[in-house]
Amino acid sequence: MGAPLLRKTIAFTFLLAVIFLFSIAVNVHAAEPTNKPVIVTTTTVLESIVKDLAGDKVSVVVIASPTICPAHYDVSPSDVEAFRIADLVLAHGFEPWVEDLKKASGSEAPIVYVRGPWNTPDTLKQKYVEVANAIKEHLGIDVSDKLSKSLEEIDKVKQWLLNFASEHGFKDAPVVSMLWQKSFISFLGFRIVAVYRSPEMVSAKEYSEVVENATKHGAVLVIDNLQSGVELGEKIASEVGAVEVALTNFPGTAPGLNNVTEVMKYNAKLLAKALEEATAMKEKITLEREISFWRNTTYILAVLVIALGLALTYIVLRKR
Repeated sequence: MGAPLLRKTIAFTFLLAVIFLFSIAVNVHAAEPTNKPVIVTTTTVLESIVKDLAGDKVSVVVIASPTICPAHYDVSPSDVEAFRIADLVLAHGFEPWVEDLKKASGSEAPIVYVRGPWNTPDTLKQKYVEVANAIKEHLGIDVSDKLSKSLEEIDKVKQWLLNFASEHGFKDAPVVSMLWQKSFISFLGFRIVAVYRSPEMVSAKEYSEVVENATKHGAVLVIDNLQSGVELGEKIASEVGAVEVALTNFPGTAPGLNNVTEVMKYNAKLLAKALEEATAMKEKITLEREISFWRNTTYILAVLVIALGLALTYIVLRKR
């Protein structure tokens, strides 16, 4: 390789390195230059709780996209940098990459695990309390006022959800639910006749059992978890004659979904729409069956009338 070409290669490599390092800085939302404590959250669930409680008192960096399951998230170099500048890390406990990022970044930030489900009002309140305690303990920031207001708002949303469920006929409607949506669906009053796990974990036997129970109990909805994929739910729905609907467990998956209470209301509206569709589909099937019944009855009566007419004609002709 000639000297000029070598110099160009070195210069080009250096330029790529500069661009790469710059992209890392951008991806962590320029959190480092501020004098605010930096809280790194693994999901938009925890991010939204921090923002509701601490507002502009802290800088928040979220790791996983809300459109995919955090357990299947592929980490990037910017995530290592986010951990490096963190003052506090909040995680759920099911992310397999948290400890790896801590080691790779050399971060000394405490990691607080906010475990358990969050998609019912009561479990969500627990998460707000745990995050508030973590912010107070590790950063010395008292968010008790915002906590009280947030808990009051969650109680209001809880009542809204119960009223909405009653108005739209959720109670005892038979449904099939993906495991991660089960608690929310039960809270709303639906009757869950079958539950399925993440698609990659469902065996042929489990699939057959779900279809059998769904058919036996006349399931009207198959409720998917968006972040787990919708292909399996769509297949089940098609096989049992139900309507498939995909709910989300994470803020940020649609406009206006800034926290989990907004996600709950959004999901409830999706369920209401799907249930209306299922009812309309059932009425259409019933009507088609009735039309088919009366059409067949008409054919039979027509044949009987013709047969009777022929019989009477035969009798009259014989008497002559």
